[in-house]
Amino acid sequence: MAWRRHLPALASAAAGINEASDAWDAVSDSLCDVDGWPLDDKVYGDGKVKRDAEAWKHAEVFLDHGPEVLAGVRTAADGPDYVEGPISDDLRRLRGIDTTLLRAEELRHEWDGVMALMDGSQPSVLHLYQESAEEHRNSEGWHYAHELSYQGPALVRVGEFLAHREDTERPTQTERARVALTRSTPNTPAASPVSPSVPTAPRPSTPGRSR
Repeated sequence: MAWRRHLPALASAAAGINEASDAWDAVSDSLCDVDGWPLDDKVYGDGKVKRDAEAWKHAEVFLDHGPEVLAGVRTAADGPDYVEGPISDDLRRLRGIDTTLLRAEELRHEWDGVMALMDGSQPSVLHLYQESAEEHRNSEGWHYAHELSYQGPALVRVGEFLAHREDTERPTQTERARVALTRSTPNTPAASPVSPSVPTAPRPSTPGRSR
């Protein structure tokens, strides 16, 4: 279960996305009038840019670590886990995470392509284009980060549950195997003591024939 080593990073990333979202929600209403229109477009826009950038940073953690954890979780989960039990609801929440990760990875790939095209540009020009491209990527990425804000914690909870179950069941399985091995080994009877050898009596010689 090597995938379990990624769980702390995913837990931190999921919390980071939710913190960025909560921080924006806490101030966004105060930046709008009673009809919901921004009082200052620049201030409002800068706030969303900050939220998107922070959320995308954590979404990329899921791109780096999520697929391995997802594959491990699906291998470790049993059929009954999907029907009932403590992780059945979270497993259902993971049904769309493949699409989320795929689309987010495509967005990151597009960003890498844009940066490759800009390679060799003048530093001043590169900085302007890079900043604009980053804002566009982060804005597009907010949708996927928002999806991960509830899919991500579900993946972490399922992973932690399955890892704990594995740790709990492994000693029991080991003990059962030991007992079964002990029972299957036949008792070896003690070796019989070796009797001392008895010297063989000499055979009587055959009398010679007289002439």
